[in-house]
Amino acid sequence: MKHAVVFNVISFVTFVVAVFFLFSRGLHLSVEFTGGTLMEVSYSQPAELEKVRGVVAGLGYAEVQVQNFGNARDVMIRLPAQKGVSSAQQSEKVMVALKAQDPAVTLRRTEFVGPQVGDELAADGLKALGMVVVGIMIYLAFRFEWKFAVAAIIANLHDVVIILGFFAFFQWEFSLAVLAAVLAVLGYSVNESVVIFDRIRENFRRFRKMNTHEVIDNAITSTISRTIITHGSTQIMVLSMLLFGGPTLFYFALALTIGICFGIYSSVFVAAAIAMWLGIQREDLVKAP
Repeated sequence: MKHAVVFNVISFVTFVVAVFFLFSRGLHLSVEFTGGTLMEVSYSQPAELEKVRGVVAGLGYAEVQVQNFGNARDVMIRLPAQKGVSSAQQSEKVMVALKAQDPAVTLRRTEFVGPQVGDELAADGLKALGMVVVGIMIYLAFRFEWKFAVAAIIANLHDVVIILGFFAFFQWEFSLAVLAAVLAVLGYSVNESVVIFDRIRENFRRFRKMNTHEVIDNAITSTISRTIITHGSTQIMVLSMLLFGGPTLFYFALALTIGICFGIYSSVFVAAAIAMWLGIQREDLVKAP
């Protein structure tokens, strides 16, 4: 905790930079949010997704979602909307290119995902994020103390904003899968904060001669091995998705990778320090009989 100011200044600067890029560049939203054409095609044999992506990319679509749907022979393609080009024209152009590669391919269905649907998905996503935040605050306020609830939410929203800042700066595609990863990181980071908070409360009961600074240091040190094992094993799994999961899972795994790294940082260095500055003390957690 003697380095708390330095660590939190780093966090604050990173947070401000992330907010700046969110407002200056904005998020590169996927078809689910912006609207576009959704196609489902079927092959006589298991489809080679990389070849399908190559064909679609050759038509001028820089970023397009291509993934299996139902089984290995059915493929779902999501195309971003283009000005002056109808959904039927888009699908026809893609089908001509796909048939040139494999004449046996057939179009199962095509539909247009309108911007109205995208607006609804964006609103529902923000509602989900808000409900998660409120639920976490209520839980921590009852489980521990309101100062811990405030500290945890500030620290964990810091993680969410930094993930969004990375996506805004690099203009990575922000899809529903990435939104799911952001919500997962929020819960994952809170879990780490709860472990540290629980040890702080336990230490207040065990070490009555320690001051708040020493109690928090002891709590972080005694849980660090658990933090390394838990986050390390999770990160190995996420990295395997990032490296070998293909384009469909890439941004989902990337958001989780960034979130896990900053989740450790915020739980250990940010949340505990904010609780200390809010004036957490033994009397808040150990009630007199």
